[in-house]
Amino acid sequence: MEFEFYYYFIFLLTGIVAGFIDAIAGGGGIITIPVLMASGMPPHIALATNKLQGTFGSGMASINFIRKGFIKWSEVFIGVIYTFIGAAIGTYAILLMDANVLSKIIPLMLVSIFIYTLFSPKMGENDRHAYLGTHLFFFIFGLSIGFYDGFFGPGTGTFWTIALVTLLGLNLKKATAQTKVMNFTSNIVSLSVFLWSGNVVFVVGFLMGFGQIIGAYVGSNMVIKKEVGFIRLFFLTMVGLTLLKLFYNSYIAS
Repeated sequence: MEFEFYYYFIFLLTGIVAGFIDAIAGGGGIITIPVLMASGMPPHIALATNKLQGTFGSGMASINFIRKGFIKWSEVFIGVIYTFIGAAIGTYAILLMDANVLSKIIPLMLVSIFIYTLFSPKMGENDRHAYLGTHLFFFIFGLSIGFYDGFFGPGTGTFWTIALVTLLGLNLKKATAQTKVMNFTSNIVSLSVFLWSGNVVFVVGFLMGFGQIIGAYVGSNMVIKKEVGFIRLFFLTMVGLTLLKLFYNSYIAS
């Protein structure tokens, strides 16, 4: 596909902003998908290209969190395995199924997450008691959220963060770090399927991916340096914006 010259600048800038947002609170897709589709890409090509550029951002954020000691491989290994399996099944399923039903349900789920987070001011300030064992937690959520990210996608980072905080007892910083590793895993799996299907626009994906690296590096460093209150505010903002976008797409625009 060919684009007007100015679009390449827009793609780069979009990647930077989305990478920054994704590294802190998730929700970068609320920016990237509309921009890709506004350029004239059909939905399936926009989704495939988005997976390519998003892989760079989640990869950079993961590397930065690992380097700064926020992630231990022994703590996330089992989650990566189950997420890989779930994403593989979900990405295959999207080739066979209609995502319209999920697109109606997800906004309702995000409402619950938004309300819970809004009225839990101390959520994620400190590590606390886990309600599920690590293996059981990742078996349930690695498969389910991995499947969801492979099949549909919006809000994946939000779901991971809220689950890690509320059920595994992690503080918000550590949960954000582990979320990026799981995001990277499911992105890689989905991208592999889309590459096989031939739907990726490589020039745009790599350009936005370069922007993602810049934004993710800055955003992940901000998570490390800032207090939990800042991350929580950013998280709530992105959940709210994602919510509005999904409700508009699912119940108004359609």
